[in-house]
Amino acid sequence: MSDFSRPHSRRRFLLTAGASAMGSIFLKGCLGNPPEPNAGTQTTPTTPVPAANIDPAMAPETTAIKLGFIPIVESAALVIAKEKGFFAKYGMSDVELSKQANWASARDNVTIGSQGGGIDGGQWQMPMPHLISEGIITGGQKVPMYVLAQLNTNGNGVAIAKLHTGKGFGVNTSNAADYIKNFASTNGRKFKAAHTFPNVNQDFWIRYWFAAGGVDPDRDIDLLAVPPAETVQGMRNGSMDAFSTGDPWPYRIVADDIGFMACITTEMWPFHPEEYLGIRADWVDKNPKATKALLKGLMEAQQWCDRIENRPELVQIVSGRNYFNVPVEVLTPPYEGSYEMGDQKPAIKDFNKGPLYWKDPVGNVSYPYKSHDLWFLTETMRWGFHNNYFKDFDQIKQVIDRVNREDIWREAAQEAGFSADIPQGTSRGVEKFFDGVEFNPENPQAYLNSLRVKRI
Repeated sequence: MSDFSRPHSRRRFLLTAGASAMGSIFLKGCLGNPPEPNAGTQTTPTTPVPAANIDPAMAPETTAIKLGFIPIVESAALVIAKEKGFFAKYGMSDVELSKQANWASARDNVTIGSQGGGIDGGQWQMPMPHLISEGIITGGQKVPMYVLAQLNTNGNGVAIAKLHTGKGFGVNTSNAADYIKNFASTNGRKFKAAHTFPNVNQDFWIRYWFAAGGVDPDRDIDLLAVPPAETVQGMRNGSMDAFSTGDPWPYRIVADDIGFMACITTEMWPFHPEEYLGIRADWVDKNPKATKALLKGLMEAQQWCDRIENRPELVQIVSGRNYFNVPVEVLTPPYEGSYEMGDQKPAIKDFNKGPLYWKDPVGNVSYPYKSHDLWFLTETMRWGFHNNYFKDFDQIKQVIDRVNREDIWREAAQEAGFSADIPQGTSRGVEKFFDGVEFNPENPQAYLNSLRVKRI
């Protein structure tokens, strides 16, 4: 496998600044979805941080960018960076956060770009930036993207409808495998599970969870992409059995007594990669200083988010109507690392198992490890997604090298004085999952070979 520790040079990055910007790009038959009006406004009082003394040589080319976000905990650092003034501190005083209706809307809006009424980038499940760059989920229209930072780790889980209480559901699905596989024989339909968007994070989490216990997610169950609200309603009326979900949904499911948590994802893969900041390559190439200013503000916000003493204020800010629009009491438990699991499982009370934004016990959260991109695209190959577009690891590495701009993250961290937290290389090393399977970025083929359930 190719070396993942060779960063792009600073010279190479700066040379791209003169590249001509792409024009607005339209999807066939779809002009995107207009953002929610006033989505970036927040009424919760907050004290902004003082502005940095910006070296004129580092002053951003523009103070404005339009970033999309989904109202879940993964986007919290973006919200805090705006509301607490971390973006403005580094000269990005006109960052607009645009609430997206769903992941399809975000995809469509980044395809047309802010010049066409869409967005310049924002929050993404992985590997959406790679798929958009290759034109795989944009009707063949390639929109080059750069992955610039990871937004968080943890904050997800697998929820099960109350109907299945006492059937052996937990992090190890083998205890419930026979029940799941035989469900159709007694209920007239297959066991039905869902995620929020196909072929990305939450789809991968629930697929891995099923497959590790011997349940084939493509053959033994019905696995669908469904909006969260519809999934919750399905759990209420008995037509939906499980879904891959993110905070704050786990709290509501258990508190409203409509289901329980089989597991949270950090039990499956400790401190796994979650969602990312990705921006159109044409915007970054045109605005290299603004890109680094944006990253510095995000990094400082991520550090602020991880301080326990700041969590109450974080919850107050992100719970507001223009952001997550959920009660404070719903957001507080996950931000304390407190999860009531239900189904007679012991509650989880561990700060490090809730959402983390800057560092975790095994490494830096914000830094976009190329080894994690490799895992997401290896899983894409595993399940035969996108008509087997990804055929070998040389091709995958080339896509990662085009999309992952960890070199820009490093430059921004160095300039901001966060040198102590910069990882040594672009790989986090061998990753170990709850079922004993290991992913070695230096030998992804061995990982594929070790998996029992796959489409290759």
